[in-house]
Amino acid sequence: MPSIVRRALAEMYGTFALVFFGVGAVVMESFPNARGGLLAIALVHAFVLSVSISATMAISGGHLNPAVTLALLSVRRIGIVDALVYIGSQLAGGVLAAFAASKLLPAGVGDIVAWGTPMLNSQVTQSQGMVLEAVLTFFLVSAVMGTVAATDAPRIGGFGIGLSLFFLIMVGGPLTGAAMNPARAFGPATVSGVFSGQIVYWIGPIIGAIVAAQFWQRVLLKEETVPV
Repeated sequence: MPSIVRRALAEMYGTFALVFFGVGAVVMESFPNARGGLLAIALVHAFVLSVSISATMAISGGHLNPAVTLALLSVRRIGIVDALVYIGSQLAGGVLAAFAASKLLPAGVGDIVAWGTPMLNSQVTQSQGMVLEAVLTFFLVSAVMGTVAATDAPRIGGFGIGLSLFFLIMVGGPLTGAAMNPARAFGPATVSGVFSGQIVYWIGPIIGAIVAAQFWQRVLLKEETVPV
Protein backbone atom coordinates (compact mmCIF):
# COMPACT_ATOMS: atom_id res chain seq x y z
CA MET A 1 0.00 0.00 0.00
CA PRO A 2 1.36 3.50 -0.82
CA SER A 3 2.48 5.63 2.12
CA ILE A 4 -0.06 7.81 3.86
CA VAL A 5 1.70 10.88 2.45
CA ARG A 6 1.27 9.67 -1.13
CA ARG A 7 -2.35 8.75 -0.47
CA ALA A 8 -3.05 12.13 1.13
CA LEU A 9 -1.49 13.94 -1.82
CA ALA A 10 -3.54 11.84 -4.24
CA GLU A 11 -6.73 12.76 -2.37
CA MET A 12 -5.76 16.43 -2.38
CA TYR A 13 -4.95 16.34 -6.10
CA GLY A 14 -8.17 14.59 -7.07
CA THR A 15 -10.35 16.86 -4.96
CA PHE A 16 -8.52 19.89 -6.30
CA ALA A 17 -9.31 18.84 -9.86
CA LEU A 18 -12.98 18.23 -9.08
CA VAL A 19 -13.47 21.56 -7.31
CA PHE A 20 -11.35 23.66 -9.67
CA PHE A 21 -13.07 22.51 -12.84
CA GLY A 22 -16.45 22.32 -11.14
CA VAL A 23 -16.11 25.92 -10.00
CA GLY A 24 -14.81 26.85 -13.44
CA ALA A 25 -17.88 25.38 -15.13
CA VAL A 26 -20.21 27.32 -12.84
CA VAL A 27 -18.28 30.58 -13.28
CA MET A 28 -18.20 30.21 -17.07
CA GLU A 29 -21.97 29.84 -17.07
CA SER A 30 -22.12 33.56 -16.26
CA PHE A 31 -19.36 34.52 -18.69
CA PRO A 32 -20.52 36.21 -21.94
CA ASN A 33 -20.62 33.87 -24.96
CA ALA A 34 -19.52 30.88 -22.90
CA ARG A 35 -22.77 29.60 -21.48
CA GLY A 36 -23.44 25.89 -21.65
CA GLY A 37 -26.24 25.67 -19.11
CA LEU A 38 -26.87 22.93 -16.55
CA LEU A 39 -25.95 20.27 -19.10
CA ALA A 40 -22.41 21.60 -19.44
CA ILE A 41 -21.98 21.96 -15.68
CA ALA A 42 -23.16 18.38 -15.11
CA LEU A 43 -20.89 17.01 -17.84
CA VAL A 44 -17.80 18.83 -16.53
CA HIS A 45 -18.37 17.51 -13.01
CA ALA A 46 -19.04 14.00 -14.30
CA PHE A 47 -15.96 13.81 -16.52
CA VAL A 48 -13.51 15.39 -14.09
CA LEU A 49 -14.66 13.10 -11.27
CA SER A 50 -14.42 10.05 -13.56
CA VAL A 51 -10.87 10.86 -14.60
CA SER A 52 -9.75 11.94 -11.13
CA ILE A 53 -11.04 8.79 -9.45
CA SER A 54 -9.49 6.61 -12.14
CA ALA A 55 -6.16 8.43 -11.75
CA THR A 56 -6.03 8.15 -7.95
CA MET A 57 -7.77 4.83 -7.40
CA ALA A 58 -4.60 2.73 -7.32
CA ILE A 59 -2.95 5.14 -4.87
CA SER A 60 -5.60 6.20 -2.38
CA GLY A 61 -8.79 4.48 -3.50
CA GLY A 62 -10.03 7.67 -5.12
CA HIS A 63 -12.43 8.84 -2.41
CA LEU A 64 -12.15 12.60 -3.16
CA ASN A 65 -15.10 13.27 -0.87
CA PRO A 66 -15.32 13.38 2.96
CA ALA A 67 -18.77 11.78 2.80
CA VAL A 68 -17.36 8.82 0.83
CA THR A 69 -14.48 8.44 3.28
CA LEU A 70 -16.85 8.47 6.27
CA ALA A 71 -19.12 5.99 4.53
CA LEU A 72 -16.22 3.58 3.96
CA LEU A 73 -15.09 4.14 7.55
CA SER A 74 -18.57 3.13 8.73
CA VAL A 75 -18.18 -0.27 7.03
CA ARG A 76 -14.57 -0.65 8.15
CA ARG A 77 -13.02 -0.34 4.73
CA ILE A 78 -10.64 2.35 5.97
CA GLY A 79 -9.10 3.01 9.37
CA ILE A 80 -10.00 6.05 11.46
CA VAL A 81 -6.53 7.65 11.30
CA ASP A 82 -6.33 7.26 7.53
CA ALA A 83 -9.90 8.57 7.24
CA LEU A 84 -9.04 11.73 9.18
CA VAL A 85 -5.97 12.30 7.00
CA TYR A 86 -8.04 11.77 3.85
CA ILE A 87 -10.72 14.23 4.98
CA GLY A 88 -8.16 16.88 5.86
CA SER A 89 -6.51 16.43 2.46
CA GLN A 90 -9.83 16.62 0.63
CA LEU A 91 -10.86 19.82 2.39
CA ALA A 92 -7.45 21.36 1.75
CA GLY A 93 -7.70 20.39 -1.92
CA GLY A 94 -11.13 22.00 -2.15
CA VAL A 95 -9.98 25.26 -0.57
CA LEU A 96 -6.84 25.42 -2.71
CA ALA A 97 -8.86 24.77 -5.85
CA ALA A 98 -11.37 27.51 -5.11
CA PHE A 99 -8.54 29.90 -4.26
CA ALA A 100 -6.76 29.08 -7.52
CA ALA A 101 -9.99 29.61 -9.44
CA SER A 102 -10.47 33.00 -7.79
CA LYS A 103 -7.01 34.07 -8.99
CA LEU A 104 -7.20 32.62 -12.50
CA LEU A 105 -10.81 33.21 -13.57
CA PRO A 106 -12.49 36.60 -14.10
CA ALA A 107 -13.19 38.02 -10.65
CA GLY A 108 -16.21 40.04 -11.75
CA VAL A 109 -17.92 36.92 -13.04
CA GLY A 110 -16.82 34.65 -10.22
CA ASP A 111 -18.14 36.99 -7.56
CA ILE A 112 -21.61 36.84 -9.13
CA VAL A 113 -21.88 33.11 -8.44
CA ALA A 114 -19.89 33.17 -5.17
CA TRP A 115 -17.16 31.16 -6.89
CA GLY A 116 -19.38 28.17 -7.44
CA THR A 117 -20.57 27.83 -3.85
CA PRO A 118 -23.65 25.57 -3.88
CA MET A 119 -26.80 27.25 -2.59
CA LEU A 120 -30.37 26.22 -1.92
CA ASN A 121 -33.08 27.30 -4.32
CA SER A 122 -35.42 29.80 -2.72
CA GLN A 123 -38.21 27.23 -3.00
CA VAL A 124 -36.24 24.63 -1.00
CA THR A 125 -36.10 24.72 2.82
CA GLN A 126 -32.98 23.75 4.73
CA SER A 127 -34.53 20.49 5.90
CA GLN A 128 -35.65 19.65 2.36
CA GLY A 129 -32.16 20.46 1.13
CA MET A 130 -30.61 18.05 3.61
CA VAL A 131 -32.94 15.27 2.53
CA LEU A 132 -32.30 15.97 -1.15
CA GLU A 133 -28.54 15.97 -0.65
CA ALA A 134 -28.83 12.75 1.35
CA VAL A 135 -30.82 11.05 -1.42
CA LEU A 136 -28.47 12.25 -4.15
CA THR A 137 -25.42 11.14 -2.19
CA PHE A 138 -27.02 7.76 -1.49
CA PHE A 139 -26.98 7.05 -5.21
CA LEU A 140 -23.49 8.47 -5.65
CA VAL A 141 -22.09 6.20 -2.93
CA SER A 142 -24.11 3.30 -4.31
CA ALA A 143 -22.07 3.74 -7.48
CA VAL A 144 -18.90 3.67 -5.36
CA MET A 145 -19.92 0.49 -3.57
CA GLY A 146 -21.19 -1.24 -6.68
CA THR A 147 -18.36 -0.44 -9.08
CA VAL A 148 -15.26 -0.03 -6.89
CA ALA A 149 -15.82 -1.55 -3.44
CA ALA A 150 -17.28 -4.79 -4.82
CA THR A 151 -14.36 -7.10 -5.56
CA ASP A 152 -16.14 -8.86 -8.42
CA ALA A 153 -17.48 -5.70 -10.09
CA PRO A 154 -16.43 -4.90 -13.67
CA ARG A 155 -13.20 -2.89 -13.72
CA ILE A 156 -14.40 0.37 -15.23
CA GLY A 157 -12.26 2.72 -13.17
CA GLY A 158 -14.05 5.75 -11.82
CA PHE A 159 -16.35 6.20 -14.79
CA GLY A 160 -19.33 4.48 -13.20
CA ILE A 161 -19.09 6.90 -10.28
CA GLY A 162 -18.40 9.97 -12.38
CA LEU A 163 -21.22 9.31 -14.79
CA SER A 164 -23.68 8.97 -11.91
CA LEU A 165 -22.79 12.56 -11.05
CA PHE A 166 -24.23 13.64 -14.41
CA PHE A 167 -27.82 12.59 -13.83
CA LEU A 168 -27.69 13.53 -10.15
CA ILE A 169 -26.67 17.11 -11.00
CA MET A 170 -29.20 17.35 -13.81
CA VAL A 171 -31.98 16.65 -11.28
CA GLY A 172 -30.60 18.10 -8.06
CA GLY A 173 -28.52 20.99 -9.39
CA PRO A 174 -31.35 23.53 -9.70
CA LEU A 175 -32.59 22.67 -6.20
CA THR A 176 -29.54 22.36 -3.95
CA GLY A 177 -26.56 22.75 -6.25
CA ALA A 178 -26.12 18.96 -5.96
CA ALA A 179 -22.81 19.16 -4.10
CA MET A 180 -22.97 15.65 -2.57
CA ASN A 181 -19.52 16.42 -1.24
CA PRO A 182 -18.61 18.61 1.77
CA ALA A 183 -15.27 19.53 0.16
CA ARG A 184 -17.03 20.73 -3.00
CA ALA A 185 -19.16 23.05 -0.85
CA PHE A 186 -16.56 24.06 1.74
CA GLY A 187 -13.79 25.13 -0.64
CA PRO A 188 -15.75 27.75 -2.60
CA ALA A 189 -17.55 28.91 0.56
CA THR A 190 -14.21 29.57 2.26
CA VAL A 191 -13.01 31.70 -0.65
CA SER A 192 -16.30 33.52 -1.28
CA GLY A 193 -17.19 33.96 2.39
CA VAL A 194 -20.71 32.69 1.65
CA PHE A 195 -21.43 30.01 4.26
CA SER A 196 -25.22 30.21 4.12
CA GLY A 197 -26.70 26.70 4.26
CA GLN A 198 -23.32 24.97 4.62
CA ILE A 199 -24.76 22.58 7.18
CA VAL A 200 -26.91 21.12 4.40
CA TYR A 201 -23.82 20.07 2.45
CA TRP A 202 -22.31 18.30 5.43
CA ILE A 203 -25.20 16.58 7.18
CA GLY A 204 -27.12 15.56 4.06
CA PRO A 205 -24.23 13.95 2.13
CA ILE A 206 -22.75 12.25 5.21
CA ILE A 207 -26.06 10.66 6.19
CA GLY A 208 -26.84 9.59 2.62
CA ALA A 209 -23.35 8.18 2.15
CA ILE A 210 -23.35 6.15 5.37
CA VAL A 211 -26.82 4.74 4.70
CA ALA A 212 -25.74 3.70 1.20
CA ALA A 213 -22.53 2.06 2.44
CA GLN A 214 -24.39 0.16 5.17
CA PHE A 215 -27.07 -1.00 2.75
CA TRP A 216 -24.59 -2.28 0.21
CA GLN A 217 -22.22 -3.81 2.76
CA ARG A 218 -24.90 -5.54 4.85
CA VAL A 219 -27.37 -6.49 2.13
CA LEU A 220 -26.14 -6.36 -1.46
CA LEU A 221 -22.48 -7.16 -0.77
CA LYS A 222 -23.05 -9.26 2.32
CA GLU A 223 -20.30 -11.74 1.47
CA GLU A 224 -17.71 -9.05 0.66
CA THR A 225 -14.85 -8.80 3.16
CA VAL A 226 -11.98 -7.39 1.10
CA PRO A 227 -11.33 -3.68 1.95
CA VAL A 228 -10.97 -0.97 -0.67
